[in-house]
Amino acid sequence: MFESHFGLNGPPFPLSPDPGNWFESRGHAQAMAYLKFGVYQREGFIVVTGEIGAGKTTLVKSLLQQLDPAQIVAAEVVNTQLDSGELLRAIGQAFGVPMPLAASKAQLLGTLEAFFTAAAAGGRRALLIVDEAQNLGTSELEELRMLSNFQLGRRSLLQSFLVGQPGLRERLRSPQLEQLRQRVIAACHLGPLSLAETRAYVDFRLRRAGWQNGELFEPAALERVHARSGGVPRRINLLCSRLLLTAALERRHRVDAQWASRVADELQDEVGSPALA
Repeated sequence: MFESHFGLNGPPFPLSPDPGNWFESRGHAQAMAYLKFGVYQREGFIVVTGEIGAGKTTLVKSLLQQLDPAQIVAAEVVNTQLDSGELLRAIGQAFGVPMPLAASKAQLLGTLEAFFTAAAAGGRRALLIVDEAQNLGTSELEELRMLSNFQLGRRSLLQSFLVGQPGLRERLRSPQLEQLRQRVIAACHLGPLSLAETRAYVDFRLRRAGWQNGELFEPAALERVHARSGGVPRRINLLCSRLLLTAALERRHRVDAQWASRVADELQDEVGSPALA
């Protein structure tokens, strides 16, 4: 709605994850390096945590775009409100493996092992990414560890990345998960953007949407955006989208600090917080 007002070729701050909008802050660059390190190691678990809206899903999608499908067969499980049997079926379905509802747990495990073995025999290895992993219970996390035991010779058949909110870190500290913790080869946490990164992030998003007319957000306005969003990318997107919409409705062509504060207040009154839950 506001794109034509500002001469943009598309929305600069969509809320849905898009690897094309990957912005490499210091924290996101480090997290990507950890994931690539994990891919290089070919085994074990990588754990990535971050607050809601920190950019975890965009990180994962950006990584998946960079993988060679001739070498790696990757699958992503995003629904984690599952028991152990449902989790095994979800993993099979994510890899495109038929998992009959009547199959026993032993049959499900056998089916998965056969698929991973066939992939390895064909020169490919399996990578499983579990998003929202903080929702998994201890038994389900143990199930993932057991899957990591599948081997062909000395080669692991499956590698797993666990991605989730900070609660995942607490869950992994459970004494019952000691064996899984010993297989975590790297872990990192996605923190908020700094003020400088927030400025660069907003500029990056605007330029990708075709903005070429100088300073749309005044420096003080970006300070307010950073303060009110806490530097969380999704909150920045939500607030900046609303700022551009209201500016277009008022036929404004620049966003100043006063306008940013007013719109942030309105948004907070509507949803209780600038954050998108």
